[in-house]
Amino acid sequence: MAFGIKRKDVVEWKKRIDQGEIAFLTHYWLDDRFPGCKTVTKVGSKDLGRLSEWGKQYGLKKEWIHHRKDGYSHYDLLGDKQREILKAEGIIEVLLEN
Repeated sequence: MAFGIKRKDVVEWKKRIDQGEIAFLTHYWLDDRFPGCKTVTKVGSKDLGRLSEWGKQYGLKKEWIHHRKDGYSHYDLLGDKQREILKAEGIIEVLLEN
């Protein structure tokens, strides 16, 4: 279940993807399958090759990309891997909230 996300943040994430960027969107999220995880970061790009190459540097497999017909395909980052990647990307404000 997703919550604590603002429409403007989703719009901005999609806009950045549409502009060819690799875009990050973190929001609160609860799922019984992932105890202890309270947020998810979606890392998306229209260029799946670029997204796959980006993910490879962090040990992410291209098979883990959530393919979406609307063009907003993305990785879902959770837990320790989420924190590791956000820190490496210099996105510390999200880390401070978690």
